[in-house]
Amino acid sequence: MTHMFTRILIVCFFVLPSLAFAADKPAEVKLDTPTLQTTATVPAVADPKPAVAVQITRIGSVDFSRIGTESDRGTALKSLLITKKDKLQVKLDGKKKQLDKLKSSIEAKAATMTPQQREAKSKEFQKKVEDFQKLVQTSEEELMALQDKESKALYEAVEEAATVYGKANGFAAIVVKKELLYVGSSVEAQDVTDALIKALNQTGQKK
Repeated sequence: MTHMFTRILIVCFFVLPSLAFAADKPAEVKLDTPTLQTTATVPAVADPKPAVAVQITRIGSVDFSRIGTESDRGTALKSLLITKKDKLQVKLDGKKKQLDKLKSSIEAKAATMTPQQREAKSKEFQKKVEDFQKLVQTSEEELMALQDKESKALYEAVEEAATVYGKANGFAAIVVKKELLYVGSSVEAQDVTDALIKALNQTGQKK
């Protein structure tokens, strides 16, 4: 997750102290007239407070589930995995039918077999079951390896498209949408999934 930085602007202002002028002037003494005192005060002058500049950070988010279901690369990957899965499933179904047939054959002949024959057939059948289980496991691993490889390639393509689009449109970062939990007031968040899907499709058409 991209770290977001908050810039704190410290605004300093200075207020000039108030200036006071006072003058005491004795009045002429005539018939005991009291002295008059005059005081003049100049109001304080403060510097105007500078405007605070707020910098907006642009953050983009991308919905990867839509990339997988709506982009050409995503739908092609889904089709590839389904085709591979169906091919492996056909192979497994064939082996399973062979096992079922062998089991039925052994059960049908079990009554006429000697104990030694039954034991030999049982071991033969168990060996084939173990081979089938290994085939199932390797088939699953083969399918997962293909999915991991192609998913990684798709992610790298999205990452490249996001880098180009982000730099061209002034984004500070583009993140996976589900990881964007909070957006502050100084951040402009925008869903860029449509733009990246378009960029991916255009890149695919050029190849």
